[in-house]
Amino acid sequence: MAKVGTMTQAHTSRIPGFYKLTLAERAAVVSQWAALTTAEQTALLGLGGLNAAQADHMIENAVGVYALPLGIATNFLINGADILIPMVVEEPSVVAGVSNAAKVFREGGGFVTSSDQPVMIGQIQVLDLPDIYVAAGAVMAQRAALLEAVNSVSGSIVQYGGGARDLQVRPLTNTPVGPMLIVHVLLDTRDAMGANTINTALEHIAPMIEQITGGRVNLRILSNLADQRKARAEGVIPASELATETLSGEAVVRAIVEAGAFAEADPYRAATHNKGVMNGIDAVAIATGNDWRAVEAGAHAYAARDGQYTSLTHWWQDDDGNLRGSIEMPMAVGIVGGATRVHPTAQVALKILNIQNARQLAEIMVAVGLAQNLAAIRALSTLGIQQGHMRLHARQIAVAAGAAPEQVAQVVQQMIEENNIRPERARAIVQALKGS
Repeated sequence: MAKVGTMTQAHTSRIPGFYKLTLAERAAVVSQWAALTTAEQTALLGLGGLNAAQADHMIENAVGVYALPLGIATNFLINGADILIPMVVEEPSVVAGVSNAAKVFREGGGFVTSSDQPVMIGQIQVLDLPDIYVAAGAVMAQRAALLEAVNSVSGSIVQYGGGARDLQVRPLTNTPVGPMLIVHVLLDTRDAMGANTINTALEHIAPMIEQITGGRVNLRILSNLADQRKARAEGVIPASELATETLSGEAVVRAIVEAGAFAEADPYRAATHNKGVMNGIDAVAIATGNDWRAVEAGAHAYAARDGQYTSLTHWWQDDDGNLRGSIEMPMAVGIVGGATRVHPTAQVALKILNIQNARQLAEIMVAVGLAQNLAAIRALSTLGIQQGHMRLHARQIAVAAGAAPEQVAQVVQQMIEENNIRPERARAIVQALKGS
């Protein structure tokens, strides 16, 4: 199990009323929490951070910078450590929902997490083979030499304890273009996501594979189904913490377990269920400069690993009547290299998280995914998803209707009191305020 950085007793993520503070006050709390420098505080507030000149060096044809809100999820207790979670997301209710879910998990002792070693899979496709099984045997006979060749180009990763771990062969006998042999290289990439390292290694040994097999190598590329690099989280919620004004805690536990069973059995439900999981995971991936598309690809491929797309999470009632939830999924993320290294705000996010290695980040992210999933299915199985979501969405509606900054709160409050959170009502209220 990767160790999440410990905090002092006063250093708690349980911050009642955090959402009631002004933006500047919330930023000040987080800055004190993480001991941010002045430059880091500036990046956090969006007054510094990534600029157009830096963006021009990150991608081709850059013309500017696109900003998204960065929020902080509170209440997380992971392996006994208090964690504040930076999340970059544009959708209302995500940060509030996950913070509330983390609060009820906290009452059951928080999250317990673990993860595999950071082993990535690279694939080499070999074609034009007279006998793919003979070729597979020839490759395995040269396993040691091939792994040594991989390590020779893996640079600092080997120095830090990573490097080639294994070689596997997968004959595919029936494809649209005939038989092919797939060679898997398993490489421990340490604190990097590892795509560049894997791809460099595959390019290096591809000529060796051709010589050994007598075949022709086509693709040489990592797999985003990183099932050797999984992370998992689990937690318990006392039934009493789930009670509502109209439903007992036991009734809510039953409803959530039923909702989870629906997602496990039906791919149509599982798609939306897992979208809720990824609402949380993607937001942390973006905040820390990680490739959220790679994480998404691995998650959904893993969800379909047994031939039917299913839930990434599992929910059940324990012998004491409490709710338990768990998640396990590939989590190929890094804290060095790529956008993580060059994006100033991503560096601030990692500092807020108190991250020491990539496995910590992976474990935190799956805990966030489990909490986000609870937030969604709890709302769905009790009051319905729209009531809370639309209240939080009301601010966006007010702004889109033309409310001035000093009018937003008033417009939102009036729509909530009228239970009429709609664009046309917001426009009418704005017009009335302008008239007065």
